This record gives sequence, C-alpha cells and structure tokens, in this order.
Amino acid sequence: MSAPTALLPPPPPPPVASPPSLAQRPWQPLIWTLLLGTFLTRAAGFVYPYLALHLAGHGIPHVSTVLALFGAGWLAGQVVSGTLADRIGRRATLAGALLTAAGVFPLLAHTNSLLALSAAAFISGACYDAPRPVVTALIADTITDESARARIAGWRHFAVNLGAATTGAVGGLLIQPLGTAALFTLNAVVYGLVAVVVLLTVPPAGVTHRAASQRHGRHEAFADPRLWLLWLASLCGLIPVAALFSSLPLMMQRDGLSAAAYGQTQVVSAVAVLVLSPLLNPWLARRAAGARPLVGTLALGALILGAGIGSAGFASTSAGYAAAAAAAVPGEIILFVAASDICNRISPPHLRGQYAGIWGTTLAAAVIGAPLLAGWATATGGDHLVGLTTLGCGFLGAALCLPLAALLHRPAAYPHIPSVSHV
Repeated sequence: MSAPTALLPPPPPPPVASPPSLAQRPWQPLIWTLLLGTFLTRAAGFVYPYLALHLAGHGIPHVSTVLALFGAGWLAGQVVSGTLADRIGRRATLAGALLTAAGVFPLLAHTNSLLALSAAAFISGACYDAPRPVVTALIADTITDESARARIAGWRHFAVNLGAATTGAVGGLLIQPLGTAALFTLNAVVYGLVAVVVLLTVPPAGVTHRAASQRHGRHEAFADPRLWLLWLASLCGLIPVAALFSSLPLMMQRDGLSAAAYGQTQVVSAVAVLVLSPLLNPWLARRAAGARPLVGTLALGALILGAGIGSAGFASTSAGYAAAAAAAVPGEIILFVAASDICNRISPPHLRGQYAGIWGTTLAAAVIGAPLLAGWATATGGDHLVGLTTLGCGFLGAALCLPLAALLHRPAAYPHIPSVSHV
C-alpha cells in the first residue's frame, strides 16, 4: 500500500539555468557591423600606405609637404570627429566622414596641382581614420560590461591588422596592372558602401548625450589630467609601433638588407598579430572584468613594445629584425586593449567621442615623433642609440602609469571630473 500523498516530500524544483554573464552573451548585430566595417575600411585603405608611391613623380619637397599635411589632417580629424560624435550624433559623424572620404580620395588620385593635392591630402588624412573615435563611442554606448568591451576591443584590433595585411596583399597584386589612382578610387568606393551600411544600421543619435554635451563645458575633456596622462603613456608606448614602419626599414638598409627582407618582417609581424590576438583576448577580457582599470596592463604593454622594437637596434640579420618585430606584437595588442579600457572608464557618456578622439591622436603623434627621435638618435649614436631610445620610450610609458594610477585612486581630489567606477 502506497504512503498517503500528504506524507510524500514535495518534488524538488526544476533546475534553473543561470543566465549568461554580459560578457558571454552574443554580441548585438551593431557590434558585428562595426567590426566588419572596421575590417573593410582597413582592407581597402590604400590611400595611406601607397600615397608616397603615388606622389613619386613630384619633387621631394612637394612629396614631403603633402605627406606632412596628410599626417596633420589625421591628427586633427581624430579630435574633430570625436567632438562631432558627441555634438551631432554618432551616425551622422561616422557616415559624414566616410562619405567625405569617398568624395575626396578620387581628387587625391587624379589631381596634379600642388595646391589641390595639399588640400586633398589634408582632408583625406582627416577622414582616413576618423571612424576610430566614433566606433569607440558606439561600442561604449552599446556594451556596458567592461569584460565584453575589452573582448570587442581585442577583436577590433585584430580586424584592423587583418585589414592591413589584406591591404598589402591586394595592393601588391593590383598596383602593377591598375596603378595607384585605381587603388585610391577603390578605397573611395568601399568607404562609400560602408557609409550606406552605417546609415541603414546605426540608430540615430539620442538627444540625451547631445544635450549633456552642449550643457557641460566643451573643454571638460581637455581639463582631465587622467586623460592626458593616458595620452602621454600611450604615446610613449606607440612610438615603438611607429618605429616599426619608420626606423626599422632604415636600420635594415644600413645593414645591407634588401627591401624584401623588410617585407618579411612585416609578414612576420602580421602573422604574430593574427595568431596571438585570439590567445590574448580572453585573458585581457578577464582582467577587464575586475574592479580596477587596466593601468598595470597598459604599463606591461608599453614595456613589451619598447623592449621588442628596441632590440632591433642590436640586430643585424633578417631573422633578428623579424624576431624583434614579432616580440613587440603582444605589447601592441595589450596596449590597445588596456588604453581602450581606461578611456572607456574615465569618459562620461556625453563626452565619449571627444575622449576617444583625443586619445586617437596618439597614433598620429607617434607617426610624427618616431622618425624625428630616430633621426636624432642615428646622427648621435647610430642604431644602438636608436634601440636604447626606443626602449626608453617604453619604460617612460610604463612610468607614466604610476601617476595615472594614483589619480584614478583619488577621484575626490578632482571633484569637477567624473570619477571612475569600480576603482
């Protein structure tokens, strides 16, 4: 005879699956669109790497002027696009920059007048990397979890490098039969197509951030000492990255190595990025999930970059230079993700674009500063001094993380500046 029902124990509740964390949830379609757009604009970004070759028929002073104006436009475009992203909205700024580039790249390709070339170079430089701060702000608007942001930042850096590798491969195949003008036109077409995708997929700007941006002082970001310490530390860490493209080929040439040997170092560097990014991204995402910004991780990235590229000053063979380029790659990945994490945490929502734009000038400044520093070091002490100064830049970047960490731990000392959460 069975026991009475009243005496039976209640059945256990069905197991409830715990919801995935924010970092484990599938990314929104907008994030995939931004990553794909980043890859496409970099994969078709022929204007910058082939501009000097396109200008080869002009005199050296004219070429130097045009290239310098492109760099100046690149630097100014970061701040302008970041500020406009907060003022007029992310979609309008991103689509506007892409469409402007689509219109001016053909002018750069087909004009011969020095005045027209100079103007086109400056505008092209301003638009070429203008999407960077806008995409940064869009990702921060869309994703609130720091671990997920760090993972996306890592894959975004992967997309940039995969795109750059594609640029070199495709450009190398097409430049002989088609010429640089056709490559610049193709660059314009791709930018125009990405602009259309942006208009169709990116939501219109909300009035909240724009109103807040207009209500607060427009110089709020420029008055934040944390941003400037982050800027200086990043600049010191990125000078070795720029040296990979400015100092390294000259050192290899002085050692009697061919241009093909330099190309091999670029291939090794690109392969290292593609291999190491999937390995480092999960580790960086776990660190970003912690309570503190990735200041120590930023210092580590700067040290690895300085030591990696700095070791090239003591190399004399193709294998030695390739090893130096590969050794710096982990530092490059770490620095970009860590700097993005810190910038996201210190920037208030209504000024995310401006903060990202100011930080985005670091790469342009490094492109300007690296050859100047290498030129002085070469004239003073040769390649060994170039290596030591590059190493010193990495150490200085790491040292600047100490006062940055102190500021992030003492937000009460700066009541006019938004405090960092979870510090």
